[in-house]
Amino acid sequence: MQKTALTDWHAAHGGKMVDFAGWSMPVQYDSIMAEHAAVRNQAGLFDVSHMGRLRFSSPTAEALLEGLATRKIAGTPVGKIRYSLMCNEQGGILDDVLVYRLRELNGDEKFWMVVNASNREKILAWLQQHDPENHAGLEDRTYATAMIAVQGPMAVPLVHEMLGMDVAGMGYYTGQFVEFQGYPLLVSRTGYTGEDGVELIAPSEHAEVLWDMVLAKGATAGFRPAGLGARDTLRLEAAMPLYGHELSEELNPAHADLGFAINLKDRQFVGRDAIIAAQNAPGIRRRVGLELEGRRPARENCPVMMQGQVVGMVTSGTFAPTLQKPIAMAYVDPEVAEVGQQVEVDIRGKLHPATVVKLPFYSRP
Repeated sequence: MQKTALTDWHAAHGGKMVDFAGWSMPVQYDSIMAEHAAVRNQAGLFDVSHMGRLRFSSPTAEALLEGLATRKIAGTPVGKIRYSLMCNEQGGILDDVLVYRLRELNGDEKFWMVVNASNREKILAWLQQHDPENHAGLEDRTYATAMIAVQGPMAVPLVHEMLGMDVAGMGYYTGQFVEFQGYPLLVSRTGYTGEDGVELIAPSEHAEVLWDMVLAKGATAGFRPAGLGARDTLRLEAAMPLYGHELSEELNPAHADLGFAINLKDRQFVGRDAIIAAQNAPGIRRRVGLELEGRRPARENCPVMMQGQVVGMVTSGTFAPTLQKPIAMAYVDPEVAEVGQQVEVDIRGKLHPATVVKLPFYSRP
C-alpha cells in the first residue's frame, strides 16, 4: 500500500490502518463516535493526503479545464475554488473535483486540482488524452505534498492564530498561498464534513511538524485526530456525495441534484449533450435523503420499496451520531422523490419504514 507523509504517525498513535484506494489510511483511532463529536463541537484533523493534487503550470490550462469541467472555469477569479464534475461523452461521472485558481508566492497565477484518490490515475489519463503534448503543463503533485483538513467550529480561529493571517476573513471556497516557516503553504476554506474549516497543502517533508503543531495548539480545546470512519459519517449527515456511491460512471449528473456544479449556458464541454438529454428524460431516478424508523442503518445497495415494488436503491447509509437516527441517501423513481413520501427499505430481507426528507440532514448552526 502507498503511504502518505503521515502514515507512520497514524500507526504510532493508535490509528487503525486500512487499505483505502491503495493507500494505508486510519479508519479511526479509538472511537468513530468520539471523533465525529469532536468535529461537530470542537475540531478534528484529517490526513487527506491520499487525495490527488494536480498542478497546471501553463496558462493554456484554463481552456483545457473549461472543455472538460461541468462548471464554468474560464474567468474564475484568482483565489476562487470551483467544485465541478468531469464526465465522459456519455455523461457518466468520471470524478468530482475541486479546481483552484491561485496566485503562487512568486506572483504567477496557476490552476490546481484536487481529485479523489481512487480516480487520480483515471483523471490523469483523461487530461493527457485531451492534451497529449501537455501544453497545460500538468504535474502530479500528490507525492510531493501532503493535505491536512482541520474541520470544526474552532478550526478557523485556531488556524487564523497559528498562521498569523486573516483565515476568518477568507470566503468559503477560496484559497491562497502563504509563506509559513520558510515554505509555501496553501490554505483553503474548504472541507468535506459539513462544518467550517480549512484544508492545508504543504510540502510532504513538513507535514508531520505541521500536523503536530495544529494538534498541540488545539489540545486544550479538544482537537483530536480523526479517521476515515468519522469523515464518512460527517459527510453523510451533510449529504455530500461520495464517488463510488452517489457518483459513478453509470450515473449522469442530472440524477445527482448537483445543479450548482453544472453550467450549460454559452459553453461546450465533454458530456454536455448527454447531461441535457438526461435532464429532459422522463423517469430518471433522483438522489434523495431517507430517515429510517428504529436504530438499524441501511447500507449501500439496500432496495427502497413501495407497495411491494423496488422504487430505488440506497447508495450510502449510517446511524447518524449527531441526529441519533439512521439516515441514508438513495436514488429513487421520481414519483416517490417528494419530501414526506413514505417508503420502506429492505435491510437483509426485513422491511423498515422510512421517510423521504430534505437534504442535507444536518446543517451547521
